[in-house]
Amino acid sequence: MSETDSSPAAAAAAQGRKPRRLRGHKKGAVTCCVASSSRPGVVASSGEDGCLCWFDLRTKDVLFTMEATNKPISSMCFKAGNEDLLYASAENEILSFDVRLGPQAKSLDTYNYNRDEINQIAVSSKGYLAAADDSGDVKIINTIQKCLYKRLREAHTTVYNSFLGDLGQFHLTAITGGLDSKLAVWDFSKGRTLFSIDYGSPEMQNGSSGGQCFNPPFVHSIAVSEEGILGGSYKVCAVARGDGAVDVVDLEYELAPAKSKGLPRMADLSLSSKITDIGDGCGSQSQRKRIHLDYTVGAFGEKGKFLVSGGNDSSVKLWDWSKGFSSEANSSAELVLDIKVNWLCTTPTDSDNLIVCDTSKVVKVYNLP
Repeated sequence: MSETDSSPAAAAAAQGRKPRRLRGHKKGAVTCCVASSSRPGVVASSGEDGCLCWFDLRTKDVLFTMEATNKPISSMCFKAGNEDLLYASAENEILSFDVRLGPQAKSLDTYNYNRDEINQIAVSSKGYLAAADDSGDVKIINTIQKCLYKRLREAHTTVYNSFLGDLGQFHLTAITGGLDSKLAVWDFSKGRTLFSIDYGSPEMQNGSSGGQCFNPPFVHSIAVSEEGILGGSYKVCAVARGDGAVDVVDLEYELAPAKSKGLPRMADLSLSSKITDIGDGCGSQSQRKRIHLDYTVGAFGEKGKFLVSGGNDSSVKLWDWSKGFSSEANSSAELVLDIKVNWLCTTPTDSDNLIVCDTSKVVKVYNLP
């Protein structure tokens, strides 16, 4: 993804191009996609047909298709640091596969610790797997010892997604978001929350469109930068909300000890296409800014500088969110796709860098400027 051209003019030129179409699924909608970081150009997708498809963007046809299950697949992910292992969830079950075996691969392991349908899974490089389900529970599974490690509960009434990773000094950390409008960061080794944000609370609604009943600030998706950005000072999480806003949270600040609280606090800032000083109701002089993005999916572009969001309004937007901390207006490039976005991901390449799953069985590939 290029850092040099994110202008509306470039976006207008890009939206006139027809997308590449990746065909491999038999029926139903494509539910999830993930781009390989160790194999540039390789993309995997899952669908309601229970299949996992592999594509190489340098070729025209699907590389191979795995018939993983006879149930719709809700989520999939590579194991962090070892993309030979892939995990997929179907209803309340999780399956693991060795992708080197290709279309003949059979499930290596099956986990059935969740009682309700799993919405999203995430696997860390240490082999811990987080599975968030409809009940509000998050199960942490040790895939090395093949046992249930921890059950995270009481922070959510329902959980939509999860992220698992190393956040600074907190090595066993999980992030969850749900349709209860809450974001929670956990120390899952102790089964407790480190901090949480309730986007539905009155104080979080101050100065915004509070009291919404048709589009509440449900947490639909979360994305975490893979490395420190803005000079290596920040590790951030983007939170895509059902009210059309995306918040950017400075995780390092929130998790840091008191001695580090002199750092600029990005958690006090949410981005806005209109730069306004709405205050925080506590006498703070810091300017709070907000960008109202399309809800459902958010992802990080190159070095975490850009955010990509897509939603049910059939548009995808590219945002340079770092400008929210300068006097410049936030710039965005918009692609009107005329499709309902189920899922999207970005690839670490300069072209064919946006992969979109819509409500069809065909994966779409676009070029973002």
